[in-house]
Amino acid sequence: MSQTGVPDGMNRRIATPPTMSVLAAEALRSMIMSGELLPGDRLPENRLTAQLGVSRSPLREAMAVLEREGLIVQAPRRGAVVAPLTAHDIYEIYTLREQLETLAVRLGVPVVDERRLSRLRDAYAALEDATGDDQTEHTRLAFEFHLALVGLAGHRRVEDSYRDLSLQMQLCMAMNRRARARIESIHEDAVRHRPLLELAVAGDAEGLVEALRNHGQHTFLLDAEEHVSGHSAESRAWFAGIRTTLGETPRSSADTDDSSEGDG
Repeated sequence: MSQTGVPDGMNRRIATPPTMSVLAAEALRSMIMSGELLPGDRLPENRLTAQLGVSRSPLREAMAVLEREGLIVQAPRRGAVVAPLTAHDIYEIYTLREQLETLAVRLGVPVVDERRLSRLRDAYAALEDATGDDQTEHTRLAFEFHLALVGLAGHRRVEDSYRDLSLQMQLCMAMNRRARARIESIHEDAVRHRPLLELAVAGDAEGLVEALRNHGQHTFLLDAEEHVSGHSAESRAWFAGIRTTLGETPRSSADTDDSSEGDG
């Protein structure tokens, strides 16, 4: 007998179905994460209500949710747009991600709590077992794997800081997945994470730090610099270093100059 007085096995309460605004928010989020909607794209209500099959009210509620998440912004004279991603934004997201992962590995490897390794193994299994071509779900699972890797440190504040980057990082991950689609399948992308798991299990902290630096996460950056604005001195130097590391010839500052230089 359960605490509610209903015999065990007979509590079959039907969960409240999601509202139209929740469904619309999920659809819009998926369109952004999959690349169907790109940074800077306008979000006209007339087109989206027809495309999603919802009225203006739930659509506006959904867009307000995504605005709070940082995926949508209100631009002067343009209305709602997918949050632009500048060169300086990419620089900040990638460098902060690298520093947090490196810190977590050096704090947490060799792993002293087997439950943390179990979480990492489970996250890898979910990533490898995922089937189909759902780019958004694959990106989410890849982020969960990296979050579990950061969790090896057992440091809540480091993990919280990493989680705060979730949507921005997943957006970059999705862009990188699209760039790598020509050289690897979704399954091959998942398997690319196996060496990270093996190094964690082996307790090889420095090997894991090095593997994370050369994990294939920079592929989309080779093209991204040509298609984004908002450079800063820091982002220019960083992009040049990435191109050198990947064997590309860094372009001159004149080649990458744009009219919206700033601090991002």
